[in-house]
Amino acid sequence: MTVWLIGSVVFFAAAAISLLRPLPSIVRATPGAVLLAALLVARALDVLPEPPMLQVRVLGATAVAVLTVLAGSAVTGTVLGFVMRDDVERGTRGGILVRSADEPARERPQPEVLRGGAAIGFLERFAIVGAVLVGHLEIVAAVIAIKGLGRFTELDTATARERFIVGTLTSSCWAGVGAYAAVSVI
Repeated sequence: MTVWLIGSVVFFAAAAISLLRPLPSIVRATPGAVLLAALLVARALDVLPEPPMLQVRVLGATAVAVLTVLAGSAVTGTVLGFVMRDDVERGTRGGILVRSADEPARERPQPEVLRGGAAIGFLERFAIVGAVLVGHLEIVAAVIAIKGLGRFTELDTATARERFIVGTLTSSCWAGVGAYAAVSVI
């Protein structure tokens, strides 16, 4: 039981670390990614001790789910930082500033698109983890469809499309792996 309680506290702590904005995204993402990978390896090797009570199992699954939802922003930010061009300018309201390819530089103000991505990402991961935990995977399809339809009008530049696709796939895959890990401890 002690291993499960300590493990749950460590998972909650890693979730809290992932929210520390002054730290670079890779620093915020690493503890959660390492813990999730270690949990999956321990489960695959069947070396994870069985908890003595259902309540401890639920606590463990909750810790994994919370880590998955919260650390997903840091993981997604890290992946976007690795694969996207550095020339993307950040907007003042959390989005990115884009310009059409045929538009002269700085002739018109650049529109800010993909605002609210962090909040949408939290909700997306929460819905995916919840859908897996309750066994209704069709909800995952609905979440991705709603997200795509909601962002459709903002995806008229290659930069916006690339960031949307990379961000959505990273966040969704992270949520799927985390949901699988949460289910595996129940």
